[in-house]
Amino acid sequence: MINFLNIDNDYLKSTSSDDSRDLSDKEIIEQIFALKMKLKEKIVILGHHYQQDDVIQFADIKGDSLKLAQEASKIDKEYIIFCGVHFMAETADILTSNSQKVILPDLQAGCSMADMVTKDQIEKAWKFITDNTDEKVIPITYVNSSAEVKSFVGSHGGCICTSSNAHEVINWAFGQGQKIFFFPDQHLGRNTCFDLNIPLEKMSLYDPNKISGGLSSIEVKSAKVLLWFGFCSVHQGFNVNQIKVLKEKDPDIHIIVHPECSFEVVQAADESGSTAKIVEVIRSAPKGSKFAVGTEINLVNRLSQEFTDKKIMSLSPYQCLCSTMYRIRPAWLLRCLKSIEANKPINVISVSEEVKINSIKAINQMLEIS
Repeated sequence: MINFLNIDNDYLKSTSSDDSRDLSDKEIIEQIFALKMKLKEKIVILGHHYQQDDVIQFADIKGDSLKLAQEASKIDKEYIIFCGVHFMAETADILTSNSQKVILPDLQAGCSMADMVTKDQIEKAWKFITDNTDEKVIPITYVNSSAEVKSFVGSHGGCICTSSNAHEVINWAFGQGQKIFFFPDQHLGRNTCFDLNIPLEKMSLYDPNKISGGLSSIEVKSAKVLLWFGFCSVHQGFNVNQIKVLKEKDPDIHIIVHPECSFEVVQAADESGSTAKIVEVIRSAPKGSKFAVGTEINLVNRLSQEFTDKKIMSLSPYQCLCSTMYRIRPAWLLRCLKSIEANKPINVISVSEEVKINSIKAINQMLEIS
């Protein structure tokens, strides 16, 4: 069981209606910088690439899920403020000591993909799959999943992956067994396995909304890869027609997309990769290079502002925004800093020791592979 610890509810109520409500944006920013300096011996702020500029400016460490997970394990500050979403804060809590507290500025900052799979659903699917094959199945969960799902994977000899290390983790898994069960993002699983020369006909999709996941016993037996029916709502916004239109206008534009995009989009693009890879490809490209990027708009805009000697645009003409990341606002960050200053921290993310035990097995396996 995962607990949200609002250590002092009276304080939380008071800060939700404190003077920060009457502050201008400029005053909020100034107060955050001042408190960050005052509390520098106690706090570190982590910021995911998809955060907006008005939040990411406060991050001591910026990165994708893998980098932030690795950095969280090294941090010795009393408070780790995670400007990201809930599963990321859980992972940080698992990796840090009991004397440290991980804080999520808004407890409603979740992940629609992570919400597409629960421990109960996975246990039911696991029983059906393992009952219908004599081969060893290795479970792999994308880091975009709850601590309880990570715990299940750890207790069954599996591993966690990110988009940065999915190739390495899947290669490792096939060294441990004959089949993998990959969840919750079907697209990352399919795209990565195809890159590793596993044909599509050897991949089967388990849909928890259907009886027996929509699979027959024969389909389970013949599959090398079983994929969960999950996806990222942001990366679903990219399609092949967008690539076709841009290439017709400018054949020299380089299309790079995140592997959470559909198989068809990844195949039509010039290149695919994690947020870290996208950043590195653009950083190392020569002056004058042109990119259309299939990932969250805040990262795309930030890259465009940073690398002004290159033309960088979103693959989609529409705003592909992670709405749950958007929930982390400067006002909520200020509220959390004020609560730390008052020694009454709020929005502390706490994963139970029972869940931590097996989660850490799967996380450490990932970090060892990476």
